Amino acid sequence: MKSALDLSTQPGRDLLHKLLSERNQNPDRIEEIDRKLKKAFERRVAIVALDMCGFSRLTKDYGIIHYLAMIQQMEAAARPAVRQNGGIVIKQEADNLWAIFDTPTRALEGSLDILRAFEAINSVVPVERDIFGTIGIGYGDTLIIGSDDLFGSEMNLGSKLGEDLGGRNEILITPAAYELLSSDRYICEPARFSISGIDIDCYKFKEKLYTRKRNRQERNRQERNR
Repeated sequence: MKSALDLSTQPGRDLLHKLLSERNQNPDRIEEIDRKLKKAFERRVAIVALDMCGFSRLTKDYGIIHYLAMIQQMEAAARPAVRQNGGIVIKQEADNLWAIFDTPTRALEGSLDILRAFEAINSVVPVERDIFGTIGIGYGDTLIIGSDDLFGSEMNLGSKLGEDLGGRNEILITPAAYELLSSDRYICEPARFSISGIDIDCYKFKEKLYTRKRNRQERNRQERNR
């Protein structure tokens, strides 16, 4: 399997459509063509699916141009956070953004930096321009199409967590991604959602342990200086 984030020679939609057409026309060759598809497009990656909160309310109250400007500011804040944690933004549609990372740890760190960037923006803009997001994180074999699209079970599940199930500023993590996170570094709690008769298990990020330790050290220093 190629390096997860080396997309310099990643094939695009032309090859995808060609192979899918062959698959549809040659049912006796499905297994062979599926192997070709996986060899060409499959990467094992961590997926971050970000959804902004408040589209309907803000558009109703302030108009679509106001919200489009907020989307632009969201993207301007999120892209550097992704890049600085070794990730790549694959696509951005309306108020949703998808990025890939080589590990769930980097995906979570990138997600935390995205939410911190939103907090920084919110500290200086009027309240009606506050940006909030919900993030889902998945991990697994994913079809990466060129450098601008992706398909896969963990991508779908991460998107469901980010778009439909998470609350404001929450990070929800699939079991596959959670298994590769260090329990000595992050605190997450199990969560279960039911939607359309299907139970979805995940983990909700709660706290980063070194942050707790750093805060305790800062309190001790303050007490010593009194």
